[in-house]
Amino acid sequence: MTKFPKNFLWGGAVAANQWEGAFLEDGKGWSTADTALYTDNPDKKSFSILQPMTTEKVEAAMKDTEGIYPKRYGIDAYHHYKEDIALFAEMGFKTFRLSISWPRIFPNGDDLEPNEAGLAFYDELFDECLKYGIEPLVTISHYEFPLNLALTRNGWESRETIDDFVRYAKVLFKRYQGKVKYWLTFNEINIIGMTGYLSGGLLADKTENMLQAQFQAAHHQFIASALTVKACHEMLPDAQIGCMLARQESYPETSNPLDVMESVEADHVNLFYSDVQIRGYYPRYMDKFFRDHDITIKKEADDDEILKQGTVDYMSFSYYMSNIASHDVSGEETAGNLLGSKKNPYLAASDWGWQIDPVGLRITLHKLYDRYQIPLFIVENGLGAKDVVAEDGKIHDDYRIDYLRDHITEMAKAIDEGVELMGYTPWGCIDLISASTSEMSKRYGFIYVDQDDKGQGTLKRSRKDSFYWYKEVIATNGENLA
Repeated sequence: MTKFPKNFLWGGAVAANQWEGAFLEDGKGWSTADTALYTDNPDKKSFSILQPMTTEKVEAAMKDTEGIYPKRYGIDAYHHYKEDIALFAEMGFKTFRLSISWPRIFPNGDDLEPNEAGLAFYDELFDECLKYGIEPLVTISHYEFPLNLALTRNGWESRETIDDFVRYAKVLFKRYQGKVKYWLTFNEINIIGMTGYLSGGLLADKTENMLQAQFQAAHHQFIASALTVKACHEMLPDAQIGCMLARQESYPETSNPLDVMESVEADHVNLFYSDVQIRGYYPRYMDKFFRDHDITIKKEADDDEILKQGTVDYMSFSYYMSNIASHDVSGEETAGNLLGSKKNPYLAASDWGWQIDPVGLRITLHKLYDRYQIPLFIVENGLGAKDVVAEDGKIHDDYRIDYLRDHITEMAKAIDEGVELMGYTPWGCIDLISASTSEMSKRYGFIYVDQDDKGQGTLKRSRKDSFYWYKEVIATNGENLA
């Protein structure tokens, strides 16, 4: 089997709204993530982020002093980041994927001057990474959006938001030149097609047609991404900037040609976003979709040229599971990342019903590399599980080691078969607040954090068994997976 490249970027990934905390501290403004309410009601817990939001609900959340809003406190990395990065360094991380909170830099989103305290925080954070030889991999927008822009202009539905985002990105490029070599524009950009509010600031009461609003917002994000890529190339010629997709590999349920066609259409729905950012133009297969759903994308005269000039350097993506595509909608369903699927009888599942499919990662690596022929980067992958602290204080998470070992094995095979893979940053390398349900008990990390679903605990960090296993994986550049 081919060895991993010498410069392979092993690391881990977090997001500001799930890691940092420090709600409204040092001048930070409100974000959409700050309105995510935790509930222990099982009927309302799952994927609360996919529920429509209204102005009334947002304003109620801002006034609520009784509810639990975990993304306001995260795991308090704002005050613990040095401890966390030291642990990442102990594991041997080559890179650390994190995001910058837009409202920590521009509290209202459209401010003309940035918040110096916010910029200084990330300066210190990056310096801490570089002290240990860890390259920051920075996502500019990851599942949070300045709440002011949602309330005043319905977020990304407004073309004005493009200028605000590009100004924000340019401030980051100027401030952190020499410190950050790897950038991503939007985390899982296709989320805008599933939940308009979280990453897009779209409010249900401010639009008559949410589907139209979501695709118009996506177009504005495409333009913003392209302009940001161009600015990065001009301002940071030695840096690389990529896109990021929530990859949803879908198998035809049977050899019935109708099922196979369903899998083709599932790829269209999923890969539309990366097609635009990598190829630089709208794919023709979307013409019929827009026609069938009465969607009209409003473009400016130079938009097509902007897209063409702003293509990304590499493609990053998340991969947790695979789905089933079928023309027959009946049958048992299972949960999944953002969207559920029919159950695959050949696969096991996680505690949350996500189907575990390492070979699917290899399949998707080949599909994406065949399609785009640019470097790939797996920036999210991992197993959410209910970890238990043993009597001796240790966390024995062999199930996580098994999951990661199997996926890394398939990555190595894909590299041997010709796929160009830059790196691997498993999701939630330290336990975080869940993006989808705002719970803490769904743990991904190599590092256990003593905090429960309601924010109670000491915040003590503890090494799990997987911590020592991943340390050996990195030290041997993927050769020792035992």
